[in-house]
Amino acid sequence: MIKRIAQTAGFAGLLAALLLTLLQSFWVAPLILQGETYENGEAATEQVAEHSHAAGTAAHSHEHDAEAWAPADGWQRVLSTTGSNLVVAVGFALMLAGLYTLRAPGRSRDGLFWGLAGFATFSLAPSLGLPPELPGTAAADLALRQYWWLGTASATAVGLALAVFARHWALKAAGLVLLAVPHLIGAPQPEVHSSLAPEALERQFIWASLITNALFWSALGMLSAWLYRRSSRALTE
Repeated sequence: MIKRIAQTAGFAGLLAALLLTLLQSFWVAPLILQGETYENGEAATEQVAEHSHAAGTAAHSHEHDAEAWAPADGWQRVLSTTGSNLVVAVGFALMLAGLYTLRAPGRSRDGLFWGLAGFATFSLAPSLGLPPELPGTAAADLALRQYWWLGTASATAVGLALAVFARHWALKAAGLVLLAVPHLIGAPQPEVHSSLAPEALERQFIWASLITNALFWSALGMLSAWLYRRSSRALTE
């Protein structure tokens, strides 16, 4: 059983991660680079203003903090993105394969539904309150956003499970309530909403991120279901 789960997660995660990297490289990453140009332009303007102000003082001491390492554009960024996607994809594939041991998929179409449920849990529902953000976008406190994201993902996962698999109507109703609770509470928001990038670019980035994640989860669900069923047949033969 452990070997079957590991093989399913490894191969499905690898293929889905490569697909995600490909989609991000040609669609999402160019939008991020456009957003970074606005952020870098604003930072350069502020730096010039600071140096101009310092030039008029009698004595001035200025220290520059060492910038944190970040992958350069090109192969470094692609390699870093691929590695991150692989870790995330294998982790999600392990979760799906573990769920298949409780409710085995009959066909790849069943895996698609599991994948879409994962997309709703980890991407769609959290993005309703905290949409994907381009560089230079004002945001609320990081810890508060993480807590809300975790609570939303947990409530969505349990809510979907109850709404789909529960037999009693009261449990199904409780599942629907759980789906709505995080959004009734509301995601933490910054005091002032501002963004350096144009609004049209922000909308394009949000849609690109959501569609990319939907395709990733769909592929991960179908691949993991197909590999899991194939490995199950191999063990019975």
